Amino acid sequence: MFDLKSDSSMSPIVGMLYSAVEQNCERLRMITQGMTQDELDYRGPDDRHNSAAQLIKHLMYVDLNWVYRIKGQPLPSTYRDKYGPMIDEDGRLPMIAGVSVDTFMSDYTNVLALLRDTCRKLTDADLEQVVRFGHENEKEATIRWGIWHMADHNRYHQAHINQLRKWYRNNETRSK
Repeated sequence: MFDLKSDSSMSPIVGMLYSAVEQNCERLRMITQGMTQDELDYRGPDDRHNSAAQLIKHLMYVDLNWVYRIKGQPLPSTYRDKYGPMIDEDGRLPMIAGVSVDTFMSDYTNVLALLRDTCRKLTDADLEQVVRFGHENEKEATIRWGIWHMADHNRYHQAHINQLRKWYRNNETRSK
């Protein structure tokens, strides 16, 4: 049975929002399970799309930024160096290849743990705090929206990863 079960150490609404993020991260883990390195680095027909590797790294970096935004702290340079930048000099997701799906999922588990620890310190009233986000045109959002956005953004890119996997399988079938 599916449910948005709240972590007992979190306020009810915070826990429900965190649960949505956690479930989507678990779904991402299932979607990417068994991906070969070639499939993870595959950029679609004619190499015109972001690879699953690029998308996963992007999701981690966006989520890390949100965790630190929620904490009211700047993103530490160690994370910025390891997971960034958000976009390259051409305004695209940075290229990445050769990192295993297991490494990505292990790193994402660490990001999720940071979010969990941060959410355990929030009250439901804290969700109404406004934070700034965006790399070009700064916007404002509540922490509540930010946590929801993390779950929604993850599902959005899961659709892209599913499409890449379909293209990859079709391409492999035609190649044989």
